Amino acid sequence: MTEKLTSENLAELSRELLSRARRAGSGRAAKGIFTGTYLRQVLLALTAGSELAEHDSPPEATLQVLEGSVRLTTTDESWELSTGDHIAIPAERHAVTALEDAAFILTIRMDIS
Repeated sequence: MTEKLTSENLAELSRELLSRARRAGSGRAAKGIFTGTYLRQVLLALTAGSELAEHDSPPEATLQVLEGSVRLTTTDESWELSTGDHIAIPAERHAVTALEDAAFILTIRMDIS
């Protein structure tokens, strides 16, 4: 049996999640948008000043900004990313802080550890 494929409008979903993030005490909202055999994708929304505190990185992951701007930081480096930017996340502890209200896709490779 073939699994039925569906599509989502990422701009609409980003607006919805940003609205939820603005109402949340944490300033964050997220929704899984794809889980496959090897990849997982999550759409995250952060309000300005909110962050994903320092955490371990999966072996391979990317971050793509759909709206707004964020700062990705490691112990030694920092990158400011805005709408349309895409980056491979370093395989080390890192944090993400919203410089302005932002929505971004986190893609993680699941088959390695």
